[in-house]
Amino acid sequence: MFNTRLIVSIFEFALAVVMSGFIISLTYRVFIKANPDFDMEEEIKKGNVAVGTLVGAILFAASMILQKGMGSVVSMFRMHISAPGESTMGLGKLALLCAAHLGLSMLLAVVTISVTLRLFGKLVRSLHAGQELQKGNLAVGIVLSSVVLVAALYVGEGVSAISKALVPQPSIGQIEIMK
Repeated sequence: MFNTRLIVSIFEFALAVVMSGFIISLTYRVFIKANPDFDMEEEIKKGNVAVGTLVGAILFAASMILQKGMGSVVSMFRMHISAPGESTMGLGKLALLCAAHLGLSMLLAVVTISVTLRLFGKLVRSLHAGQELQKGNLAVGIVLSSVVLVAALYVGEGVSAISKALVPQPSIGQIEIMK
């Protein structure tokens, strides 16, 4: 039992380390490329604190959402290790299923953050958020950062629920009913 807990804990730690680097890099690239208004990376290089604040909040929000999806991956691995006879899937299939769960979580994070920023921009048109960010308006950067973080707080639990619902459950056997 101790060995199983240790293996699962090491797996969870290794997954968190790999995910942190991968997610930060991927999220940064996706959102830098996805902004149609201006070149966010160039603005960051110029020292635009407003854009840097928003990008930092986006990275943090995506990580919060993905952390919720990571719980199901750890659960699947724990189930596979603790009850190997019950599992009908091999390690390869388990790895693909885990990657699919993480991919779904990442997709939900990107969609959530993108839709939230666009919806906020449409609802508050008079703000002209993209133009203000490009000018370095820190107040707008902080407001948009808060919008992203609030959306991540709400959506994180939904991602967790979807992810947990998709975890394959072991069968508990057959029950015969006498006539």
